[in-house]
Amino acid sequence: MSTKKVTKSTMTNEAKAVTAATVAGVAVGAVSLAAAASYVVAKKLTKIALDRETPKAAKGAEKMISGTSFDKEFLSTMVDSAEGLLQKEHETVEITSHDGTKLMGHWFKHENEKRIIIAMHGWRTTWNKDFGMIADFWFNNDCSVLFVEQRGQNNSGGDYMGFGLIERYDCLDWIEWVNERTGGNTPIYLGGVSMGAATVLMAAGLELPENVKGIIADCGFTSPHDIWKHVANNNLHMTYGFKGVVADKLCRQKIQMGSDEYSTIDALSKTNIPVMLIHGTDDHFVPVEMSYRNYRACNGPKRLLIVPGADHGMSYYIEKDRYEYEVKQFWKDFC
Repeated sequence: MSTKKVTKSTMTNEAKAVTAATVAGVAVGAVSLAAAASYVVAKKLTKIALDRETPKAAKGAEKMISGTSFDKEFLSTMVDSAEGLLQKEHETVEITSHDGTKLMGHWFKHENEKRIIIAMHGWRTTWNKDFGMIADFWFNNDCSVLFVEQRGQNNSGGDYMGFGLIERYDCLDWIEWVNERTGGNTPIYLGGVSMGAATVLMAAGLELPENVKGIIADCGFTSPHDIWKHVANNNLHMTYGFKGVVADKLCRQKIQMGSDEYSTIDALSKTNIPVMLIHGTDDHFVPVEMSYRNYRACNGPKRLLIVPGADHGMSYYIEKDRYEYEVKQFWKDFC
């Protein structure tokens, strides 16, 4: 009876094969775990971004997401002005949007109306909070103002926010309401802050009525994809790669549009409507570079107001006189 001789070389090769298989298995397992973890994180972040109801686990996370820190004086001014605007006499109005969603607005009619502002507020905020400080400037300069409650927020309907992708069409619905209400001859200016700014800039790519004379966008981002990537990388300090793929897929499921399917760049590159872009240099939520990109892309008449030292949505507070002067010049030049 013969006995097979096992050489050292054979054992070494077998050991290497087992080791390689083990390492490969561990690597595949690690990748699978990482992918699963990334999916969970992306799903949660997408819910925070788009869903009407903020996930309980994310309550109070807005400051970390935005990266913005407001001083006590600014916060006090914002709260007081928001309450003051809310208390002014006005009419609360309701329309049904192009897709059947109930939308709410607040109509402030000026007796000596020279122009109409349709104002779109930002992400997870309110109309009176975002525009409380600037409202008197508008009223004192003969503006009627329609403050819109954006879909998926506050008293308007909708389960999701669209980061401008859907809301741009809501602008058309509100323009139609204003023109039916006022006769359609008064100059209209679309105004927005943050997500509201992205909304009105994206609306620039639509066929707007002739009496829409301009768009004023304060600290707007370029697309959902761009702002989500910026927040993930810079404020939350996480890679966006695979999470971005998941976020885009979930975005399509929720609002039937991808996060990079449309952008302010797309809209501005084909518009002839005058646009005024405003941004603070110290914006930690929406980087000022996005307004520079919007400015470069804009095909029509354009103005750019950059406010040194202003964080997100603080440009009017930081340089009120300059802000008012530039806006009045914009009205004068494009009326």
